[in-house]
Amino acid sequence: MKEFTYVITDKEGIHARPAGELVKLAKTFSSNVSVLKDGKKADAKKVFGLMGLGAKQGMEITVQVEGDDEDAAVAALETFLKENL
Repeated sequence: MKEFTYVITDKEGIHARPAGELVKLAKTFSSNVSVLKDGKKADAKKVFGLMGLGAKQGMEITVQVEGDDEDAAVAALETFLKENL
């Protein structure tokens, strides 16, 4: 399993458009992808789970990836977050 942390910089936090794009990206990988915030865990392949975390600007999230393509998934997800959130 691989994981990384990221601090949300978008003033809107994780909102509908980037959450939908993140879900699309996560679904391209066979690995399980989870996002954690304050003890809550969401499946990154489900938009309502991501939105339910309530991650706002300045909050830290942890992304966990486990599976056959976890290295590629971590790299792609980290790049996406830096560019969009």
